Amino acid sequence: MATNATRLRAARVRTRSGARKVRARFDDHVRFVGAMVSSPRRTGAVAPTARETADLMAAHIDLASGLPVLELGPGTGAVTRAIIGRGVPPARLWAVEFSPRFCRHLRSAWPAMHVIEGDAFDLDAALGPDGPDRFDCVISGLPLLNFEPAMRVRLMKGALARLAPGRPFVQFSYGVRPPIAAPDASIRVECSRWVLRNLPPARVWTYVRKD
Repeated sequence: MATNATRLRAARVRTRSGARKVRARFDDHVRFVGAMVSSPRRTGAVAPTARETADLMAAHIDLASGLPVLELGPGTGAVTRAIIGRGVPPARLWAVEFSPRFCRHLRSAWPAMHVIEGDAFDLDAALGPDGPDRFDCVISGLPLLNFEPAMRVRLMKGALARLAPGRPFVQFSYGVRPPIAAPDASIRVECSRWVLRNLPPARVWTYVRKD
């Protein structure tokens, strides 16, 4: 009887945990749709980033570096959860988000995270003089295909300037071609396989300044 009771309690715990995850995903979609309606150019997708895509992006983090991580356009926090799940403490995570609504959500979910309401295309102004001079990597969920190619290149160069050579600027994209065209041979561009569970399907691209 004790064994059956223990199994029943464990089943109830799993059920409650599953229900909490479903509610969290539903809440993410509600926030995402609200932001998409109010600012479609800045949102740029039809659903939050899939967990598989987020995990691929977070896998580029080098935990041993001890450096903070910079996330651009975290939105509802789908990639943020993967970054923290990778082992990055929230206090070592800096996030630049344009939407005040998403900023409130992120601060509530991870009070120790450095959430900056600002423009990721102007990192100098967003991070200010008190921001870190070096990051381990920059992970971007920005809808880059909605912006002019010159803006994308400036964003990438600004991100790489805050990284040591060999550390990546990570970006996901729904496009077949690279979301940012490398301006010269000093930058190496690579991409992942397609993540078909993402909506729409996406790939993860990395940009690295060569030594």
